[in-house]
Amino acid sequence: MRCMETPDNANAAGTEAAAPAADTTENAGNTGTTGNTESAAEPTGIAAQDWATASAEPQYRAAVVDLLGALAYGELAAFERLADDAKLAPSLADKAELAKMASAEFHHFERLRDRLAEIDTEPTAAMEPFAKALDDFHHQTAPSDWLEGLVKAYVGDSIASDFYREVAARLDSDTRGLVLAVLDDTGHGNFAVEKVRAAIDADPRLGGRLALWARRLMGEALSQAQRVVAERDALSTMLVGGMADGFDLAAVGEMFARITKAHTKRMAALGLAA
Repeated sequence: MRCMETPDNANAAGTEAAAPAADTTENAGNTGTTGNTESAAEPTGIAAQDWATASAEPQYRAAVVDLLGALAYGELAAFERLADDAKLAPSLADKAELAKMASAEFHHFERLRDRLAEIDTEPTAAMEPFAKALDDFHHQTAPSDWLEGLVKAYVGDSIASDFYREVAARLDSDTRGLVLAVLDDTGHGNFAVEKVRAAIDADPRLGGRLALWARRLMGEALSQAQRVVAERDALSTMLVGGMADGFDLAAVGEMFARITKAHTKRMAALGLAA
């Protein structure tokens, strides 16, 4: 799971996307398929600028450093989690598949780390503020078996990716391109759906337990995200629209509706009730 999941209220991390995101769920089994948050409409405000121009505003620069730091630590943690999950894999083929996904997550981390260095920011310092929240989340939601690990990665990474794509719509063009690139699907979504559905088909009693597990993951993720964003002033200001075209409560509500709809469809793809 990447570091920041979707908070449960607008003050925590609402985003008024520069343009409404497309429907994020055409392929619910694919964690990387969340539509294109960049609408055909011309971007405005910071979204129409490049990094060199936008970063002249100190508060925006601080917010982007926070955002990249959060993403970088999330990708590093995802690499570690997938490596651990591979130990629970029931077959050598499953183990190899997770190892490939872990490698992809680490390459994403490297891109973010290198970008932080390019903008004269020490990567470890940028990641540090977000480490405890994500580590706490993973400690509190340690899976007890292979299937719980798959559901955790699928649910958490999907929500995080949807949220970051919404945020990307209000970023400068250079940062937006990087964020969207590191959110590319590693294949975990389709892999998780295939394995979880097969397990439920073989033993329908698993469905109830895994559905309860997924709901618990959602609650823990929202709680941790709210806490993190509340502690980072520049980041929270950017996420509620204070640096772009102003705060728009209706747009925030639409964003959460899109993310909730995507989550419900993904749970159905797993064969679970949302």
